[in-house]
Amino acid sequence: MASAPPRRRSTFRPCIDLHDGQVKQIVGGTLSDTTPETLKTNFVAKQSAGDFARIYKDRGLEGGHIIKLGGGNDAAAKEALQVWPGTFQIGGGMNDRNAKEWLDAGAGKVIVTSYLFPGGKFSLERLQATASVVGKERLVVDVSCRRRGDKWLVAMNKWQDITDMEVSQGTLDMLSAYCSEFLVHAADVEGLCQGIDEDLVRKLGEWAKIPTTYAGGARDISDLDLVDRLSEGRVDLTYGSSLDIFGGSQVSFEELVQKSRKLSAFVKASQ
Repeated sequence: MASAPPRRRSTFRPCIDLHDGQVKQIVGGTLSDTTPETLKTNFVAKQSAGDFARIYKDRGLEGGHIIKLGGGNDAAAKEALQVWPGTFQIGGGMNDRNAKEWLDAGAGKVIVTSYLFPGGKFSLERLQATASVVGKERLVVDVSCRRRGDKWLVAMNKWQDITDMEVSQGTLDMLSAYCSEFLVHAADVEGLCQGIDEDLVRKLGEWAKIPTTYAGGARDISDLDLVDRLSEGRVDLTYGSSLDIFGGSQVSFEELVQKSRKLSAFVKASQ
């Protein structure tokens, strides 16, 4: 009897978070327009967004996302997109009116969140309108969330406002009819380097039928193996504040890149 084909393995997805035009690593739950004094910043880069884009390009790290956290980030985002046109995903203030502009500026895909939730309530019409402008294959829906009891509720506006949407099998099935990927920040652990939300990763592995990237709490290079095991290779992982390129001391960027390559190479070699 023929052996089962090797399953997909989780991989490392890079990120560039922009705040006030600079590459930063921020504790996710502290970002607010109304109370800026609560902001907790783990790292402010001396290098530009374009510099980080080149680091990722030189290592062939595809599928990364650029997130504009508030205003004043357009120039930096466009600089990064131009380094490797058609590769990065762009999020932050995306809607059906400006999405095509960002694709024209070099984004491979656009990421949409808050626009889908006017007044905190999900609008299918807005999702359909955005998908009709950019096409399903170039749309990523961000279902970043906060935990409430045994559920996860989508959070918008820099993860400050809870919406009426629960992250669930039914929700992801419905959304996946209009997008090609999901991005999920676990806002409660984002930027804390205290471990991933294992329950959420496990559920995403069960529920998501399209490519999905999880971000939040990764603190050790072995977390890539953990996400791979919990999700059975269906969920990819973003590292942030724990990486040495972002001022962290827990994870070597170069070692992580090599580990991710080996996982991918193992699958290819087994096929």
